[in-house]
Amino acid sequence: MNRSLSNTATVAVIGAGAMGAGIAQIAAAAGHPVRLLDLKPGAAAHAIEGIRATFDKLVSKGRMSAEAATAASVRLSAAGSTAELKDAALVIEAVVERLDVKQQLFAELAGIVDDTCVLATNTSSISVTSIAAGVPLPHRVVGMHFFNPAPLMALVEVVSGLATDPDVAGAVYDTARAWGKSPVHTKSTPGFIVNRVARPYYAEGLRLLNEQAGDPATVDALMRDAGGFRMGPFELMDLIGHDVNFAVTRSVFDAYFGDPRFTPSLIQQELVNAGRLGRKTGRGFFDYAKDARAPEASSEPAVALSGRIEVWTGTPLGDALCARLTGAGTLHTAYDTPHADARLLSVGDARVYLTDGRTATQRAADNGHSQTVLADLTLDAGSARRIALARGDACSVASYRAAVAVFQAAGFAVSRLEDVPGLAVMRTVAMLANEAADAVNQGVCDAASADTAMQKGVNYPRGPLAWADEIGLAYVLSVLDHLAQVYGEDRYRASPLLRRIVASEGQFHIRQGDQRAST
Repeated sequence: MNRSLSNTATVAVIGAGAMGAGIAQIAAAAGHPVRLLDLKPGAAAHAIEGIRATFDKLVSKGRMSAEAATAASVRLSAAGSTAELKDAALVIEAVVERLDVKQQLFAELAGIVDDTCVLATNTSSISVTSIAAGVPLPHRVVGMHFFNPAPLMALVEVVSGLATDPDVAGAVYDTARAWGKSPVHTKSTPGFIVNRVARPYYAEGLRLLNEQAGDPATVDALMRDAGGFRMGPFELMDLIGHDVNFAVTRSVFDAYFGDPRFTPSLIQQELVNAGRLGRKTGRGFFDYAKDARAPEASSEPAVALSGRIEVWTGTPLGDALCARLTGAGTLHTAYDTPHADARLLSVGDARVYLTDGRTATQRAADNGHSQTVLADLTLDAGSARRIALARGDACSVASYRAAVAVFQAAGFAVSRLEDVPGLAVMRTVAMLANEAADAVNQGVCDAASADTAMQKGVNYPRGPLAWADEIGLAYVLSVLDHLAQVYGEDRYRASPLLRRIVASEGQFHIRQGDQRAST
């Protein structure tokens, strides 16, 4: 059943900043009369001028007809006070992120608009339950969290507080979908979906830096070229601003009563203390001065092939190595079944394995083979341009270089990481999937919504739960358990739901009889 607003229903937007103006643009383009209100004199009118200029640009690019642009522009008007919003069917506030301000605004609106008017907050971090507290008819207060820039980003988190009527959340969900967005339902818990599930992307990068596994430019390159992410964690934090990113991490950490999974980084705190906030101050992890050199990832120098190359297929990386080396004419032997000890390839004395959360040194001790090299996860091993390798403490330079030569012959740029558990991509993806699994386990959202939110809200190359399904949930669980064993920290505890699904040999997206995982 479609419960979205009719096109004739008036939408009011309060706050004419970048986010409010973007929301007003979306609603007007969708056919609604829109009233834009801002307390700063002239701000709403100025924002409307900007929206109309945007419509003109869309027409010039052939992305909007002239007739549609004119009609949408006419539907926009500036309001001088909340009293002029009395006939709105939906009010979306995009004002300052302060609980007292939002509560006061909605309490004022409740005495002006009709009792059936939906009061939506665009908050990214404040509890919708808290915002609704003290507001008459709190059942109509709901979160409608757009992502910046709102006209371009597809995701809308529809956030239900304790008092939110399911029909109200459903109406907002259908309205967002009618506006061309990809909405997801979520409960009002700290960080909602995206700001919660995304924490490990930054946290594991910072942990790698803290343990001197690799420099920021190299880790960023691995996350892009091997993991398929659009930006690495360090360049992304520089773009967001360390003051903002650190504040969100602190907020989530405090809201979860100090859960170690969300522990902030001392490295990032130091950047904030130094005023190195990223691009906006000209310096963060990287230098943005005009004459600054662009950061370069560390890549191993070219190594000549030596020794007989044997590859075991049956895994994505093993299959890709076989195909890439065959194409290069350098493969000697390929086996069509996985090796008993799970090795990917052998060359000379070197044995190469996909990381499973143990260090290469520990893996070598467990396998009884000192010449052990580990390879990191890739999104698509057939097309990945870069891969991380690490060698155990007892592995010789010659054996490591022989392994490097094989990957270079297969077309990979090789970045060496110090021997840290889980390397870079694998540990990050495992932690993202684990956080998403915990969100599903706690009823924050379902598996499909978790994946949609991370793909549409922050442009992840794959939903973390779908990615975990593809890797193999038992393998992801082993990575997390090994990380927990190495560090001895509750930070790496596996989600009970993940452990349960592994025990039942299920998957997040192919489970029967459990509504918390999508089919």
